[in-house]
Amino acid sequence: MPVTAPGSAQVAAASSLWAAAAAILSAGVPAAGAVPQAELLRAAHSARLAGLPKAEAAALRVVRGLRAARARHEGHRLADLVSALRELLLIAGRLAGADPDPALVGSVRRSYQPGGSLRVYGVFREPVISATGYGGVVTHLVTEDGRWFSVADVKPGGPARARGAATAPVSIGPAMLNHAQLVRAGLLITGATISPDGRLGAGGGVRATPVKGMPWTEGPMAALFARPLAEAVGPRLSGHAWSESDTEDKAREPVGCDLVIVGAAGDHVLARELLPASDHLGSRESLPESEHADAPPPESGHVDAPGVRPESGHLGAPGVGPDGVPSPDPRNPLRAHGPLIRLVPATSHPDLAHVANLQRLASRPGLLVRVVGRVDPDRAATLRPLAVGPVPGAEATLRLPVEWHDRADLGYDRLQGSHLPPQDACLPGRPGAGTGADPVASAPLWRVRRLVELGVSGGRRAVAESARNGDSHAPLHRAGFRSAADLATKLTAEADRRSRDVFGRLADSGPDRYAWAWLAAATHLVATERAMIQASWQTDHPM
Repeated sequence: MPVTAPGSAQVAAASSLWAAAAAILSAGVPAAGAVPQAELLRAAHSARLAGLPKAEAAALRVVRGLRAARARHEGHRLADLVSALRELLLIAGRLAGADPDPALVGSVRRSYQPGGSLRVYGVFREPVISATGYGGVVTHLVTEDGRWFSVADVKPGGPARARGAATAPVSIGPAMLNHAQLVRAGLLITGATISPDGRLGAGGGVRATPVKGMPWTEGPMAALFARPLAEAVGPRLSGHAWSESDTEDKAREPVGCDLVIVGAAGDHVLARELLPASDHLGSRESLPESEHADAPPPESGHVDAPGVRPESGHLGAPGVGPDGVPSPDPRNPLRAHGPLIRLVPATSHPDLAHVANLQRLASRPGLLVRVVGRVDPDRAATLRPLAVGPVPGAEATLRLPVEWHDRADLGYDRLQGSHLPPQDACLPGRPGAGTGADPVASAPLWRVRRLVELGVSGGRRAVAESARNGDSHAPLHRAGFRSAADLATKLTAEADRRSRDVFGRLADSGPDRYAWAWLAAATHLVATERAMIQASWQTDHPM
């Protein structure tokens, strides 16, 4: 399909959006009152008429963020407003320059489309509590060929609605299942209707019949746990760095892994990835037979997994060497540890069980656990777990009730002490040194982030004043972030630039050049952080 440049009406609408957004950026939140917001809303309406849904949505997010910031709403985050304004300026600026990239235009939300017949299997339930007063549950399903779908029940009601919806009836045909039953069963659906984001509809022609569920050790679920996280997270972090919605859409598809719990660290739990057996087997079996016995012990951070029984090939109680570390058996290589992973609650609301369940897991270092969750695209090597289960063949793993079918939804099912193995069955060995420090948060990029956020919260004059106060970008140069330092320097210089007319009087130079300088610094910052986050999954750096 040929790529066409935006039409003249679209270019004009994008130019109006750029002008309105640049004026708001130059003024800052304190001066972005009713008049600048009205101008941006007028430009957003023009963008809708011109067929620019992505630009219109970004403008509306900016207006909502400005209103929340000026009203000092409790749920307001400056980072969200910065992200929305960055996306709006980049989309509007590129479209105003007749950029033909179709991703800049976006697409209008489409209705449900016919999906034919489907056989889906429940995987986990996810509580939903929105800032606008809605609550409910989304049950995630998978097909035999690995496609993900969902069934939602979200209505006004907040946290109480989210709790009650855990056992609400599923509204797909006459299936007579509730969400708690569906997550451990399956459905054979005829006449299915599917939304663009994979949500199953409940139209009058839809028919659903309950079928037996699929265990996590078979079919697409087994494939989910069969490859390292380093491979699985790549597609989830492949969204456009400048597009918040695109990033979220890419990161929503769940990933699966086996982990060894290390312990709690602040607001998160540290764990080591238990690499798939085939990966470790391949690396050991490539050695000649005589070299296996003489192979040196693994490096710290890549020790053999605790709780592995070499004789059977299953995870069980291993032999222990003189240093307290499980002794590897060169005749049957053991699964190795991968990178250090942070587990953070998917939702920290006290009415849900995420936080309590993670605390329960952290209380048993050396525990082996199978996890289904989502990659956090904004933090280094971080997962938000949504469901857990036992590692097949393991002794030092979860012991869930039979009626749970070897899975627990972390938002609803509360883990108890009886669900954990005895303490003496868990042999943590040497899971690797590290404090769990975030390499992105600890990098001097915070200086650029502070400057970019200051430009939104205080406006152009606040950025110029920061340069007069002696803020230096030398630490960025010393740390190797030379481009970030140069862009930050150009931003402060442009913020303080004052032009003069022919009579030598100070004149307004307009917001365009300053907006482009801010946009360059903000976009480079998010792209650099995204690259560091991707690298954190590929290497076992000390965290």
